[in-house]
Amino acid sequence: MENYQKRTPITQWAEDDKPREKLLLKGKASLSDAELLAILIRSGSKRESAVDLSKSILHESSDNLIELSRKSVHELMKFSGVGEAKALSIVAALELGKRRRNAEALEKPVITTSKDAFERFYAGASDLNYEQFWVMMLDQANKVLRVLSVSEGGLTGTVADPKKIFKQAIENGACNIILCHNHPSGQLKPSDADIRLTKKMVQSGELIEIKVLDHLIIGGDSYYSFADNGLI
Repeated sequence: MENYQKRTPITQWAEDDKPREKLLLKGKASLSDAELLAILIRSGSKRESAVDLSKSILHESSDNLIELSRKSVHELMKFSGVGEAKALSIVAALELGKRRRNAEALEKPVITTSKDAFERFYAGASDLNYEQFWVMMLDQANKVLRVLSVSEGGLTGTVADPKKIFKQAIENGACNIILCHNHPSGQLKPSDADIRLTKKMVQSGELIEIKVLDHLIIGGDSYYSFADNGLI
């Protein structure tokens, strides 16, 4: 089937193999990432079908949708057969997926586990190629009051200011907070600086009776919890 598809235009494929028809006949879950992407871009290039072009785009992102979501319109336009309209469609679709994940997280505003916190932070952290630091503010019942980005850095680090973080927490009436920052490298192990900062935040919070419940490090689609690992 693979060879048949490469030498035959999509319009001549069997109905079950055409992405749009396959979605209608078998449902969205039956389609591969490349087939879903092909529906977005609608057509391929002179040398590739829409599906083959989609496979090429995904291959350059290590077949990883998180990596693909980090590509800009101009980066996508470097592929033969991808103009501005196709690139914009891809970027817009991936942004909608990100916003959907944010909306799902907001439907569960009470944080009871590190996984709950991870799901709330994940959409904003997963596709960044630079470090960013967030604080989640919680009331006494651990309901989410607000999530704020408090600093941004480069590829290797970001600096978080405890004074700024606790000022925001006080202004928003938080009783508890959860810290989070991402590692673009995907490395989840906390650095010595991460551990020192966390200890300093916990100690500062104790002085003003705002408890630091956890500190998460997000890398790719996984996370490290300081609380789960006994560091808080």
